[in-house]
Amino acid sequence: VQLQASGGGLVQAGGSLELSCAASGRTFSGYTFAWFRQAPGKEREFVVAISWRGGRTYYQDSVKGRFTISRDNVKNTVYLQMSSLKPEDTALYYCAAVFDRTGLVWHTTSGPYVYWGQGTQVTVSS
Repeated sequence: VQLQASGGGLVQAGGSLELSCAASGRTFSGYTFAWFRQAPGKEREFVVAISWRGGRTYYQDSVKGRFTISRDNVKNTVYLQMSSLKPEDTALYYCAAVFDRTGLVWHTTSGPYVYWGQGTQVTVSS
């Protein structure tokens, strides 16, 4: 699976952005997708994940109510709608995928994810 992330940019605090992660190379089905982010000088952190059918999601507390993840299994694309953005949301955002149809646990560390996009920069000015 090849992942291509896009949609990052510069936005003022309180603004919105939508990131996209387009997958190619294999069937989209069966893969849990997630977004991670990494700010300068900090470790990569989990943001949100969505189950392979899209019916379940899991958010990091700091983005709950502001970010929404969704997926279109026809277009093989995962989206991250971000609103009420804060300067602390500034980071390089990565999409990632792991094959998991069980949905028994949420993978909130980077280790289980096999496929990664190249990252898209989100900068929120104050």
